[in-house]
Amino acid sequence: MKTKYAASPIGGEATLHADSATFETRTYAKVVKRLIPFLMLCYLGAYLDRVNVGFAKLQMLSDLQFSETIYGLGAGIFFLGYFIFEVPSNVILHKVGAKRWLARIMLTWAVISACFAFVSTPTQFYILRFLLGAAEAGFAPGVILYMTYWFPSERRAKALSLFFMAIPLAGIVGGPLSGYILHAFHGVGDLAGWKWLFLIEALPSLFLGVAILFYLDNGIDQAHWLTDAEKTLLKRNIEGDNAQKTQHMSIRAFMGDRRLWLMAGIYFCVVLGQYGLTFWLPTIIRKAGVADPLWVGIYTALPYLCAIVALPLVGMSADRHRERRFHLIVPMVVAAAGFAALPMLGSVSASLVCLCIAAAGILASSSQFWALPTALLGGMSAAAGIAAVNCVANLAGFFSPAIVGWLNDLTGKSTAGLVFISATVVFGAMLVFLVPARSVNR
Repeated sequence: MKTKYAASPIGGEATLHADSATFETRTYAKVVKRLIPFLMLCYLGAYLDRVNVGFAKLQMLSDLQFSETIYGLGAGIFFLGYFIFEVPSNVILHKVGAKRWLARIMLTWAVISACFAFVSTPTQFYILRFLLGAAEAGFAPGVILYMTYWFPSERRAKALSLFFMAIPLAGIVGGPLSGYILHAFHGVGDLAGWKWLFLIEALPSLFLGVAILFYLDNGIDQAHWLTDAEKTLLKRNIEGDNAQKTQHMSIRAFMGDRRLWLMAGIYFCVVLGQYGLTFWLPTIIRKAGVADPLWVGIYTALPYLCAIVALPLVGMSADRHRERRFHLIVPMVVAAAGFAALPMLGSVSASLVCLCIAAAGILASSSQFWALPTALLGGMSAAAGIAAVNCVANLAGFFSPAIVGWLNDLTGKSTAGLVFISATVVFGAMLVFLVPARSVNR
C-alpha cells in the first residue's frame, strides 16, 4: 500500500506561484515575439521614408540649387503636417482598430515619399514634406497606444525599447543602402541618384502596409495565436493597470493638464536632439572629411550600431529597477555631451566617437520617455494624451532642422547649431526632475 503525503501548504503555494510566474513570462515572450519584430519592421520603413532626405541632400541641393535654409525648412515642414493630424489620427485608431488605420498610414506615405523623385522647386519640396507628415501622423503614437493594449506599465519600457530599436536599425540599414543608391544609381535611366533613392526606399513601406492587414490584430480578443488562458492573463493585467490611470477627461481638463504639457516639453527637447542628429548626420560626416556618398552611408551606420546596443540595456535596467526618471535623465545628458564635443573635433574618427555617444544617448532617451506618460494615462485619455504629447513635441522636428540650417548659413559652420542642440537637451533633462517619481516608478 502506497503512502500518500499531503503537499506542504507553503511549498504548494510557492510552486503554484512559480508556475504562474513562468506561464506569465512565457505568455509575454510570445506576445513580444509576435508583435515587436513586425512593428519594428514597419517603423523602420516609416523612419527610412521620413529621413532619407538627409542623404538625398548630398546631391539634391546642388542639382536643384537649394540652400541649407531651404533644406532645413523643408525637412522641418514635415512636422507641421504631423502636428495638425496626429491627435485625430490616434483617436480614429482607437475607434476603428489598429489594423486598418496603420495600414492606411503606411500605404499613403509610401506613395507620397516616391513622389519626391519629381521635385524641382522649393515650393514642391515644401508641399510634399507637409503631405508626408500628414500621411505619417499617428503611426508612432498609434503603435505606442497599441502597446498599452498588450503590455502593463511594468513591462512596457522593455517593449518600447525593442520597438524603438527600429530607429537605429533604420540608420544601420538605411545609411549604407542610401549611400549605395546615390553612388550606384546616379545617372541610371537619366535619373539622378537622389531620385532613385526616393523611389526605391518607398517600396518597403508599400509592401508592409499591405502586410499589416493580414498580420496584425486589433487587440487581445482577436489574437487567434493566443490560448484562452493567455488571453485571460493579458486582459487581467491590462485591466488592473488601467484601474490606476486617468481613463477619461474633458477637453478643457485635457488642455489644462499640466502633466501633459510637462511631458510635451521634455519630449520636445528629446525630439530636437534626435532630429538634429538624423537630418544632419550625413552632412557632419561629409564635413569631417568623407567625400564618397557610399562611405558617408557606411559611416552613418556606426552611431546607430551603438544606439542599438544601448536601447535594450537601458530599457531592461529601467524595468528591473522600476525607476523611470534617471533612466531618462542620464541618456539625455550623455547625448548632450556628445553633441557639445563635436564642434571641437576635426578628425573623422573623433567625430564618429562623439556621434556614437550622441546617438546612443538620444535614442535611448526617446524610448525611455514613453514610460512616463503611458504610466499615467489609459483608455481614451491615452489615445488623445499620447498623440497630443507626441505631436506638440514633434514640432521640435520643425524647429530643429530649420534653426540649425539657418545657423549654419548664418555662421558658415555647424558649431552654433550643435551647441544649440546640446543646450536644449540638457534643459529637457532638467525638466524630468519635475515629474513626481511616485507616479511613474512602477
